[in-house]
Amino acid sequence: MLSVVRDAAAVAVPAHEAAVRRFAALYSASPVGIALADRDGTIVEANAALGSFLGYRPESLRGKKITELGSSDRDANYLRIGLDELKETELDRYRHRVLLDHGEEVPVWADVTLAHLPGDAPGTEYPVLMVSDANEVHLLQETLRHQNVHDPLTGLANSSSFQTKLEASLGTRSGERIALIYLDIDGFKVVNDGLGAGFGDKVLRGVARKLAAVFTEHDAFVARLSGDGFAILLHGSVSPNEVITLVERAFEDLREPIYLEGNGIGVSASAGIVVKDVGDGGAEDLLRGAEIALHRAKERGKAQWVLFDPELDARDRSRYRLGAVLAGALENGEFSLIYQPTVKLNAPSQLAAVNAGLRWNHPEQGELDSDEFYPLAATTGMTIPLGRWLLTESLAATARWRERFGEAAPDVCVRLPKRLAIDPDLVLLIKEELDRHRLPAHSLRLCTDGSSIVDPNGEVLDSLSVLSDLGAQLVLTVSGTSDLELIPQYRLPVRHIILSGPVVDSLATDEDEVASRHLAHLISRARELKLRIGAEGVRHEDHAVRLRELGVLAARGAFVSESATGDEVDELIERHAN
Repeated sequence: MLSVVRDAAAVAVPAHEAAVRRFAALYSASPVGIALADRDGTIVEANAALGSFLGYRPESLRGKKITELGSSDRDANYLRIGLDELKETELDRYRHRVLLDHGEEVPVWADVTLAHLPGDAPGTEYPVLMVSDANEVHLLQETLRHQNVHDPLTGLANSSSFQTKLEASLGTRSGERIALIYLDIDGFKVVNDGLGAGFGDKVLRGVARKLAAVFTEHDAFVARLSGDGFAILLHGSVSPNEVITLVERAFEDLREPIYLEGNGIGVSASAGIVVKDVGDGGAEDLLRGAEIALHRAKERGKAQWVLFDPELDARDRSRYRLGAVLAGALENGEFSLIYQPTVKLNAPSQLAAVNAGLRWNHPEQGELDSDEFYPLAATTGMTIPLGRWLLTESLAATARWRERFGEAAPDVCVRLPKRLAIDPDLVLLIKEELDRHRLPAHSLRLCTDGSSIVDPNGEVLDSLSVLSDLGAQLVLTVSGTSDLELIPQYRLPVRHIILSGPVVDSLATDEDEVASRHLAHLISRARELKLRIGAEGVRHEDHAVRLRELGVLAARGAFVSESATGDEVDELIERHAN
């Protein structure tokens, strides 16, 4: 028996010594930094790789606590937590990325692993620290993280980061305020198209620097959302006046030229501002308010700021609801024709023409005139469907009048919205409707104004010329000499003009000598051009008399009737016919 034990020992002792030698060789040659510690976490041995990585001689690390290697209290705490978990739980290893002190340079990022190493005596274990270089990986991850939350062109926060910040700010305690500014560069396309996208990018970077320099208070957070759009979030004890002051300062700074290759480029901006108490609505309400305010600023002529007004917004929402249901209202038959009779001033019982317009018989809001919904139609793309309906129904009514009253039936006059006047299908539509109702083309009068005529592409003029060739009568609304001179300037096939606006209003209350001379000059020039002269907005009989004495032939307005339904206009025509 004793001989067996001696033989086993003869085999085991050399094997143990060989294992120790192999571990020592691996420990010394390992590219991974290794530190062996006692039960208290004090380093008793460190290999060359760890010394090289940390900038220390390996022997100088002996006696240090593992936790002392951490660069900050937070990093030291991570190491302390690892040692405690190894000691107190059944965890076999602990991993974490920490920042470690370097003996000669800045701290280094390391992926550390803490594990148990068995001791010589049975049941004994000692902590071992293994360290690998994480600097490149960490820097790459930080770069990617930065790219995920920052705009690559300007270095500002991007839209995703802005949304996160906004949600966090709205989640703070009540009693604080939050301000959101949407800022948009006016006419930025001019810079991009005129000087090139490269210049545009440099201008955007300059804008970003200026905004970041202005907005530094109230926990300011500046972001580039997209294109030339920026957002600024302010949070805390902030008032509307403070925000407006900062926005105006930003406007001033942006107007200062940015010099690029000898070109001094200055820009203007428009801004929409919302200031609310935290808890007064969510992110969607805040964003919507800023967008609406910015849109209003643009409508005012740019280079403006607008502070969001909840009461105005409530009124706008009501209007926008109307615009949203226009298509359904047309399909459901909620529109009807409303007429304005035009009478001859030397014989007011005789009709010269009937102007046709649209009225919306809204199921909840009652009768709505065209000026209440036509601007919304332009926004929602309903101008052409409404205009086509107006034309077809007006011509159908004209055909009915001609069938009933013969030559006594008046012409119908329809005002063309610009969008309809340039529609390529307009000429075909009118020709088809005239043919369908067997109407002469001269029974239709088409009214337009000076601003529609002065179309840079000439599309309105082309349409009017073709319609005139068909036989339709063209009518031009004139508010001054400049409108009248468009007729010879563009050789417009116009035979009727309608005087409108201040030139007519000025004679409503009392005879104005200056206004009379101006009107007399207009009428004299119109006669030279062989035009028939009418007026709109005539208020009372005396008003009509003054205009007739100056040479106006026909008029419409309150002195006859502001408006008439289909039945009422039939009665007017019948009286005229008799």
